[in-house]
Order: sequence, then C-alpha cells, then structure tokens
Amino acid sequence: MKKLRNEQKGIIFIVLIVIIILVLSMFFVNSLKTNKVKEALEHDTLLRILFVVQNDEEKVLFSDVIIYDTSTKKAAAINLPGYTGAIFQSLGRTDRLDQVYNELGIEAYKTEVQKMLGITVPYTSVVKLEDFIKLCDIFGGMRVFIPSPIDVVSDDGKRYLLPSGAINLDGDKIAVYLSYRDEEETEETIQDRYQNIMGAFLTGLHDQNYKIFNKKQNFKKFAESIQTNLADYEEETLYSEISEIDTESIIKQTITGSLRNVELRGGEAQQLLFPLNNGEFIKEAVKQTTYMLMSSDGTISNRIYVLEIQNGTTTQGLARRTSTLYQNASYDVLSAVNADSNDYAETVIIDHIGNEAIARQVGELIRCTNIKQATDMEGGAQTDSMVDFTIILGRDFNGAYVIPGASY
Repeated sequence: MKKLRNEQKGIIFIVLIVIIILVLSMFFVNSLKTNKVKEALEHDTLLRILFVVQNDEEKVLFSDVIIYDTSTKKAAAINLPGYTGAIFQSLGRTDRLDQVYNELGIEAYKTEVQKMLGITVPYTSVVKLEDFIKLCDIFGGMRVFIPSPIDVVSDDGKRYLLPSGAINLDGDKIAVYLSYRDEEETEETIQDRYQNIMGAFLTGLHDQNYKIFNKKQNFKKFAESIQTNLADYEEETLYSEISEIDTESIIKQTITGSLRNVELRGGEAQQLLFPLNNGEFIKEAVKQTTYMLMSSDGTISNRIYVLEIQNGTTTQGLARRTSTLYQNASYDVLSAVNADSNDYAETVIIDHIGNEAIARQVGELIRCTNIKQATDMEGGAQTDSMVDFTIILGRDFNGAYVIPGASY
C-alpha cells in the first residue's frame, strides 16, 4: 500500500510539472504574440482595407477600399467598379478588374488595386453574400435611401419589390437590393447602389459596436462572416477601430473614365471603363482625399467645398473634364463653363472665402499654385460668388496638371 501511495505521489508530481510547463509555454507564446494592426497604428493613424463581397458564384459582386484615419475618425469608401478596364499584369492582358479576383483570388486582386489607386492596402476582408446578409441581421438591418420604388421582374419571372425612402432593410431585403437588375439601369447606377450599401455597412458597424465588441461570443459571430488576412485578435482590433468612424462624413469616391468597347478573351465584346488620364486622375483624387481625412484642424474635412470651373482656353470640353476630376476628389462643382476670355495664359484659382490653406489644397490636385483673392479681381474675370473657389483654366494646363510656362 505504501508503495502504491508513493507511485500515486510520483504521478501527481509529474502531472503538476506538465501543467506548469504548459502554463509557462502559453504565457511565453502570448507574450511573444504581436498584433500587426496595433503595431502599424503606432507609426501611422491611417487604416486601409480592401473589402470584397462575393456573389453566390464566389465572384466579385462589389468591392471598396476603405481609408480611415483613427485620429480624426474620418473615412472614405472608394468604390471599385468591376467593369474597370486596364492591362492587368497579373492576367497578362486587357480585361475587367473583377476578372483578376475571379481568376486569381484576393492577393492578386489587392496587388492590381494598389497599382490602380497608388496606395498600399495592408488588410483584406472577403464576405460571401450569404454572410453579408447575416451581418446585416446582426446589425438589426441596414439603413438605405431608395429614391423611387423598386418593382422589377427578372428574366426568370422573379419579382423584386422595395419601397422608396430612407428605410431599414433586413438581410433578405438587402439581398434583393443588391441582386435586382433593371433594364433601364446603367452600370454607374448599379455602382451607386453598391456604394450605398458600403456606407450602410459602416454605419451599422458604428451603431452596433457596443453590442459586437462588448462580448466575445458576439464578435465571434461577426468574425465568422468575414475572411481576413489577419489573426482573430488582429481582426478584432481592426474592426473595433473602424467602428469608431464618423458616419456622418464618409467620403464616397469611385473610378471615373471613358467607356470603350473591348473584345475580351474568347471573342466576347464588352464595354469597359478606362480611368481618366491613364489612371493618374484617380491616384491624385485618392491622395487628395487622404489629405482631407488627415486634416488635424478639421477645416478641410468638415464640409464639402463648392467650386466653379471655367475654361479660359480654346480647348473644347476642358472645364467639363476637369470638373469630373474634382468631383471624383469629393468636391462639389456647381458649374463648368467658359471663361470671359479663351486667352488665359496661366491657370488661376480665385479664393472667395479667404482661406489660403484650403485654396492651396484645391490647387494641389492639378498642381496649380497661382492663387488670388476674389477682392483683388475687380474688373477682371467674372466669377460666381455662390462658390468657395473659382478655377480658371489657362494654356499652361495640359488637361491633368499645370505646367508653368507651357502653352497647350
């Protein structure tokens, strides 16, 4: 009996040693575990996430790049139209942007998006449509503004019905809103719809953050619906930060350009959207938006500035094309018209509100440093006092940038 008791003591001792080793191992593993999101935020207040929603065939339904500044709580959602065309290195051919994801997956897609926008996007999130519907229900619905009632019958006889107005849509109705197609709709209108949903998702995340992040089981349900390139604890940090977003001032951007018919692989002809100025406009617009988000004093990001753009050259359509650039950078262009003369040698920005810092910011998009106060323009160009800034394009503007001393 004594021998048995000694053996039992020995077994208990060994078990205790094993438990101590396991506890110490877990302690050291946790102490060595790093959080990439927290480490990144120690050096940079900006978060950039590529957010992709898949359709039932696991292809891109819509995608956005979210840029969020954790210090100002301001964010931008940049819509990535799937029919954006370019020569994609990853595919080795001209094709649609969404085809990169459909053929090669999220990492190749992220690489091409980074090139297109001129930024680095460290984090990715992929959500299946069925899981996006679950997220919607976790939020208690998503609030979307529908300008006119939807009553559409699909080719297979399925009827889609939604009322108009600012309404709260549950998961099933969100699926209807994302899936229906109207023959009279343009691709641009469909992308607007996707942008509305992206904004509704960010708003839902913000409004329900107390529920999602206060209990581990709630966040687990949320995280199960999103596939990221992060560990679970890093994903929690990322979305906890994003949930603090100022949802009243989300800047919505998209890629603008010209439509061209292109024969794709297999002989299929499609109309693709090719970014303006070989993609340089969207890069500048993203850069400008990032500055707006990071504005520490809030003077830039607290409201949208209203512009008037005048063509002071003989180049037809110059004001209209430039207005597209500024609208893409989240400015409000009241009018794009001809100037009082078509012989302006230099491009000039006229400041109607006496804010030189903002005027410089406006000029940076087209590299214009020639800024004048409206009070100094008496007897000169006719400008609209209903706007904050007037831009008069001169011969030194090449359609994208001001080149001092040049004449186009």
